Amino acid sequence: MTHRILGLDLGSKRIGIAISDPLNWTAQPLQMHPFSTVQILASHIGKLIEQYDIRSIVVGLPLNMNGSEGPAARNVRGVADELSRIVSIEVSFWDERLSTRSAERTLIEANMRRKERKNHVDSLAAVIILQGYLDRLNRSAEISG
Repeated sequence: MTHRILGLDLGSKRIGIAISDPLNWTAQPLQMHPFSTVQILASHIGKLIEQYDIRSIVVGLPLNMNGSEGPAARNVRGVADELSRIVSIEVSFWDERLSTRSAERTLIEANMRRKERKNHVDSLAAVIILQGYLDRLNRSAEISG
């Protein structure tokens, strides 16, 4: 049986969600979900865990440019910790510095209109976060294997 990994870009209004392929080599955008409460998010994530056989979640951690954790990172940690307790699944963190900017730049280069970009930037940022995590996971497996 294959297991997938879910990637989340937690924002104050929207959550970008990405999913790995069954072999955990590539990340694809899954959806954008509005954020209201951790309980509602956990219910939604719980359904995705069952539907896609998710084994873990990677959450983008918005570190400051100097690598320190500010209020945004502490807030993300709090939401992720509560989410992990509710859905009983391992949650890891991945440095997400500049992932949203990178996603925005990619969508601009694709000539996507501003209104459309708003609907896709969060899930693309989740892809960037998850792909970085998967790349490190696969490099570690190559080194140890």
